[in-house]
Amino acid sequence: MKTEAVNNDITEHPHDKPRSYLCKVCDKRFTTTGGLRNHKRRTHSRGKSYSCTQCEKRFSSKKCLKQHVNVHSSKYKCTECGKSFGNNNRLTVHRRIHTGEKPFECSVCSKRFTQAGRLAVHSRIHSGEKPYKCHLCDKAFSESGSLNIHVRVHTGNRPYKCSVCNKRFKRFTDLNVHKRICSNRPYHCPHCEKQYKTNRNLKRHVRIHTDAEPYSCSHCSEHFTRLDQLQTHLLQSHNEGT
Repeated sequence: MKTEAVNNDITEHPHDKPRSYLCKVCDKRFTTTGGLRNHKRRTHSRGKSYSCTQCEKRFSSKKCLKQHVNVHSSKYKCTECGKSFGNNNRLTVHRRIHTGEKPFECSVCSKRFTQAGRLAVHSRIHSGEKPYKCHLCDKAFSESGSLNIHVRVHTGNRPYKCSVCNKRFKRFTDLNVHKRICSNRPYHCPHCEKQYKTNRNLKRHVRIHTDAEPYSCSHCSEHFTRLDQLQTHLLQSHNEGT
């Protein structure tokens, strides 16, 4: 289980390049047609003689094929969300999403996990093990996902885009935090990262960048970007309002 989780992380986000080429047999994606071609030759052309009659997927043994067919037959189907699995063990692990059950506990910090593999990955934090090393600098990480996020510092890739303002982020968690602000403050300054609840407030702010000062003092040559600034000036410098 541990190995499978690590491999999936590496397969889905290597160097954060666009993966436009899809393998129709196993649904893995690749950055180039050559990569897809090599994958098919190495993975699906050798020893995968057992094919599913309901889709294009192929398997190296009858046992693997049988488990896959269970997905089509819905033999192991989640009663909560309707998702099907190849065997009862995978269904059991999946159900913990709905029940909140986390049977695997860290002996150091008592944090709990739904899978033993996730606990094993977490334990590296306490042991100091960092097997995932950045090929662009000397940093290393305990999880492949953390490495994938770090690499974006070098590549500049920001795969997560806000649907409201189109601003992009390196991490999904950063996008979620931004969305909460963006939904309440939909008006974005084109010159900086400030956001406002109303268009009126945005226009008033933009004057800082454009040097617009529409409010002028009738007693002197002072100009101001905001009306409240002019009013304060009149009160303090010309004793108006007293």
